[in-house]
Amino acid sequence: MLSFVAILIDGVVYASWLFVIGIGLTLIYGVMNILNVAHGSLYALGAYSAAWLIGQYFLLDYPAAASYLLILIAAVAIGVIFGFIIERGLLRFMYDRDEVVMVLVTYAVFLILEDVMKLTWGVESYMPYQPRYLLGNISIMGLPFVVYDLCLVLLALVVGISVWLGLNRTRPGKLLIAVIYDRELALTIGINVGRVFTITFVIGSILGALGGGFTAPLISVSPGIGIEIIVLAFAVVVIGGLGSIEGAAVGALIVGFGRAAAVHLLPQAELFVVFGVMTLVLLIRPHGLFGRAVLRKI
Repeated sequence: MLSFVAILIDGVVYASWLFVIGIGLTLIYGVMNILNVAHGSLYALGAYSAAWLIGQYFLLDYPAAASYLLILIAAVAIGVIFGFIIERGLLRFMYDRDEVVMVLVTYAVFLILEDVMKLTWGVESYMPYQPRYLLGNISIMGLPFVVYDLCLVLLALVVGISVWLGLNRTRPGKLLIAVIYDRELALTIGINVGRVFTITFVIGSILGALGGGFTAPLISVSPGIGIEIIVLAFAVVVIGGLGSIEGAAVGALIVGFGRAAAVHLLPQAELFVVFGVMTLVLLIRPHGLFGRAVLRKI
């Protein structure tokens, strides 16, 4: 019973930060039809900036609780700055190209940003542990858990509900949905598709950086974390269906529970379980659980 509780809670926590990252990736794909490999670097930039700022902040005699606001500010700043630069400076010249070309372009951006991070923060690891232990621990059925980890579940709920309400209950969200379903028709009725693309990419970048910033206190922030997370994020959105917010949530839960079960019961099969589940889902549902088949122009 204790193992079940541990798997359940660890799985939900792991799924929560995967969802925050995955929802940004699937939002960009749904609107812009771009499989953004550079999303992993935006996650890493959010983690590095938050880790560095936290380290500098705790050297000063400021209120410790404000460090959570610092993480949020760092993530938003990284998402806005780099998201805008990447979309306006590069991607807008590549629209209507083949999807494979866009993958290669974003992969090139990923490699460039990896070197930028090494030049900026070096190759040493950062461990901004202070925000995680500031909230203390809690006991659930005799098992100790860090309260900060459980707060990530709340973060995922806030992000998921906000994005869903923004898409389905606001005028800009409905315009965005129009672009998703028919870009050419959206242009004919006067929607500024270029502006929609820019805003969407910036929001997706903020979500990626947000996932990195709030994950930083849980991990050792070091070179290569972007590679690991983009592979897992791809697994999440592929399982759920590219472009589907509901699919990102379900995919994150499947990956989270699968990984947690493997870590507790069969650690050597951790990655195998994640990609084994993804393969099984694609064999049954080639477009993912919530994906839809679309017509392609040839």
